[in-house]
Amino acid sequence: MANQKMVEQITSMDVDFAQWYTDVVKKAELVDYSGVKGCMIIRPYGYAIWENIQKELDARFKKTGHENVYMPMFIPESLLQKEKDHVAGFAPECAIVTIGGQNHLSERLIVRPTSETLFCEHFKNIIQSYRDLPKLYNQWVNVVRWEKTTRPFLRTSEFLWQEGHTMHETEAEAREETQKMLKVYEEFYLNVLAIPAITGQKTDKEKFAGAEETYTIEPMMHNGVALQGGTSHYFGDGFAKAFDITFTGRDNKVNYPHQTSWGVSTRMIGAIIMAHGDDNGLILPPKVAPIQVVIIPVAQHKEGVLEKAAEVKARLEAAGYRVKLDDSDQSTGWKYSQYEMKGVPVRLEIGPRDIESNNCVLVSRVSREKNFVSLDNLEAEVEKMLTFVHDELVNRARVNLAEKTHEATSHEEFLDVAANKPGFIKAMWCGDSACEDQLKDETGGVKSRCIPFVEDHLSDTCVCCGRPAKHMVVWGRQY
Repeated sequence: MANQKMVEQITSMDVDFAQWYTDVVKKAELVDYSGVKGCMIIRPYGYAIWENIQKELDARFKKTGHENVYMPMFIPESLLQKEKDHVAGFAPECAIVTIGGQNHLSERLIVRPTSETLFCEHFKNIIQSYRDLPKLYNQWVNVVRWEKTTRPFLRTSEFLWQEGHTMHETEAEAREETQKMLKVYEEFYLNVLAIPAITGQKTDKEKFAGAEETYTIEPMMHNGVALQGGTSHYFGDGFAKAFDITFTGRDNKVNYPHQTSWGVSTRMIGAIIMAHGDDNGLILPPKVAPIQVVIIPVAQHKEGVLEKAAEVKARLEAAGYRVKLDDSDQSTGWKYSQYEMKGVPVRLEIGPRDIESNNCVLVSRVSREKNFVSLDNLEAEVEKMLTFVHDELVNRARVNLAEKTHEATSHEEFLDVAANKPGFIKAMWCGDSACEDQLKDETGGVKSRCIPFVEDHLSDTCVCCGRPAKHMVVWGRQY
């Protein structure tokens, strides 16, 4: 039963992973394609996942002292030009407005690819003294980056995200903030999305445009490909100097504040799909699943079945669970397959015999085994099964990460692993970006993911050029 393929119209992930992904996002009703090239329509079920992500993350941001704000969608071109590295990094992806109404604009407007420059303009106006610091801001918005190749949730021309922007009195405070928010992401991925991940620092070649340092969380997908799950950036005082943001310090001297930025996006939904899904469709982590428990009445035409099912639904909702009762006229088998495909963590079946014996049947999405439980202990049994689903998803993802993480100590071994073993490669690096370029070219796309916070000493020499190694790097292909 555990391996039986219930939804035939989904391509097997082992046959064609990209087509499997497309089938899942369409058939589970997460997205639809829009008439705007490269942009997606997020359907109610997909958007409900995002709302739950947003709710969980927003609570964490507020607990760490951050406040939500909203910045304009448009950035005057002159404003974007103030930070040269930043504008150079985003120029190829910018969408530009030249006409407003029927008039040509005197200055072109950039549809925000990110909002550092707008925040800097605002910070210049509101920061005068050390007493005005820190400023701990976040916004939940859409951004536009004109992508050549798009895929729902993973890479679209418009997407939803949060972007935190903070200003600090000292370098030490800003650096602490950068690391703190990366840890918030790491905890969220593990304890909410059930996804373990590697965290570390990006190389200079891969860091954010305008940042001094970029830190990243890198979860692995089922097929061994990395997904940049979120980033946290330390900007130093570079933006502050470019935008002339100053404050009077405790020493009564004029100082530049130190800045950070950090963000995650709807790409996380893509991570959920590809880290946890199977050939029957989605498997959603319970904490973000729009429906945590679906109730399927068996022989619902018989007296008392629908009434009992409604009573069970009311009990579970009162206990705080997100519950759906499907009393439609679709067949029971169709309902089982449908909610498996949509990744609902727990299915509750109840029919005349169950009611007679004061029982119901609970089925978890991960094991698909039937558990007969007493209605007297229903809430506790549902909680137990939701916890089981979360823990099992974490365990499966950890096993996948371990099995698909390899080591290479020579150039030949690196190329062999890259060609024949999907996943991450741990290998030593000299610190020269030319070696990153060479390895990427030779392997057809394997890039440095990060320098992990805990480095293994695999050898003394760079896997590419043979010179003395400075760091161990985790390498891999990416979405």
